[in-house]
Amino acid sequence: MSDDEGAARARAVLAAAFGGPDDDPAADAAAAPGEDDVRVWAAPGRVNLIGEHTDYNAGLCLPIALPHRTYVALRPRTDSLVRLASAQAPGETWTARLEDVAPGEVAGWGSYVAGVAWALREHLVAQGADPASITGFDAAVDSSVPFGAGLSSSAALECSVAVALDDVAGLGLSASDAGRAVLAAASVRAENEIAGAPTGGMDQSAALRARAGHALLLDCRPGLDPVESAEQVPFDLDAAGLALLVVDTRAEHRLVDGQYAARRATCEDAARTLGLASLRDLADAVDASDDPAGTLAVSLDKLPDDVARRRVRHVVTEIGRVRELVALLREGRPDAVGPLMNASHASLRDDYEVSSVELDVAVDAARVAGALGARMTGGGFGGSAIALVRADQVETVADAVRAAFEREGLGAPGFLLATPSAPAERVV
Repeated sequence: MSDDEGAARARAVLAAAFGGPDDDPAADAAAAPGEDDVRVWAAPGRVNLIGEHTDYNAGLCLPIALPHRTYVALRPRTDSLVRLASAQAPGETWTARLEDVAPGEVAGWGSYVAGVAWALREHLVAQGADPASITGFDAAVDSSVPFGAGLSSSAALECSVAVALDDVAGLGLSASDAGRAVLAAASVRAENEIAGAPTGGMDQSAALRARAGHALLLDCRPGLDPVESAEQVPFDLDAAGLALLVVDTRAEHRLVDGQYAARRATCEDAARTLGLASLRDLADAVDASDDPAGTLAVSLDKLPDDVARRRVRHVVTEIGRVRELVALLREGRPDAVGPLMNASHASLRDDYEVSSVELDVAVDAARVAGALGARMTGGGFGGSAIALVRADQVETVADAVRAAFEREGLGAPGFLLATPSAPAERVV
C-alpha cells in the first residue's frame, strides 16, 4: 500500500478502537486531544539476500528493506497506559502499563510494541537520562508485510514503534545512523527479552538502517562502532535487468517454538568448546587461511557430535558466501550471484536443517524455470523463498512455482517483488 493509504488506514483503526477524548472521558483523559496529534510512522519488512543464521553468531549478513511496510498511528498520553489495536486483529485491543512491562510479565503481540518502550526507557536510564520522556500512548497498526512469511513482520512492527517513540519523545536518534543503531538494539531487546523470541539483530537493522537501491552489509560483531558495523552496497536490480521474486509459501514461519533457540544454543556451545567468543572468530580464521577447508576441518573434528559439526559448518561457510556475494556486487556482477544463493539453500537445508517441503519445492521449481539462483530466506521452518530472475521471466518463474505446488498438493503460494527500499521513517 502507498504511504498515504497506510497512514489513513492506521488512523482509521486508531479512531475506531479508541476514538478521542470526547468518546470516553474516563479512559481518554490522559490522551492527546485531537486528530492533529495523531502522527503515523512506517517501517519495512526485509528480505535477506544471503547470510542466514549468522547474525547471532557475530557474523555477516546482507538484507534489503522491502517496499512493504507496517504503519503505526500513535497518540501520546500523559500517563503510563499503553493501548494498542491492529487491523490484523479486528475487534481486539491490548493494554498494559509501562511500569508492568518487564521480561516474563506481558504476552501477546502487544509485547513487541510495549517492549520497545521498555527498552528505550532502559536505554535512557543507562545513559543517565530521564526515562519519563517515554510516556504511555495509544497506537494502531496496519501492515502490508505478510505475517508469518519470514519477511520480518515483527521487526517492522517494533521499528515503526521505535521511530515513533523516538520522534514523540524528542530523542533525535532517528536523525543519524548511529542513533538508528541504538533504536535497532532497543528493538532487538524488545523481541528477545519481552516477546521471548531469541533472534539476532539483522531484521531490526535492515528496517532501520537500509537504503533504497542498496543492500545492507551488516557486521554483527558486538561492540563495533555503528559506522563500522554497516556498509551500503549498491544493488540496482532494474539497471541489471533483474528482479528478485519472493515466494511466500504460506507455511507459517514461527521462531518461538524452540527450534530456532535450539540452533542458537548449539552454536554458542560449539564456540565455547572451541574456546572462541563466537563462530565469527572461526569464520575469520578460515577466511584468512591458506587452506580454508583444512582449517575448518580441524575445528569441526573437535566438536562432540555430527549435529554440532553440521551447524558450525553452515555458519562458517555462510559467512564466506556473504563475502563472495558482496565482492560480486562491488564488481557490478549481480547476475553472477546465483550459485552462491543455491549453495546457501543447500547448506540451510542439509547442515542447518531449517528448510521445509514448501521451501524446497519453491526453490527447485524456480531454478528449473530459469532462475539464476534461489534460496530460502529468513529463519526458516516455513516462510518465504527468493529467486533472482531476469526481469522478463518473473511471470514464467512464478507460474512454474504455482504449478509445482499444485502437483505436490500444497496450498497456493503468494508472490511479491523485492526492490531495495527506504528504512523506517515518519510518513505523516
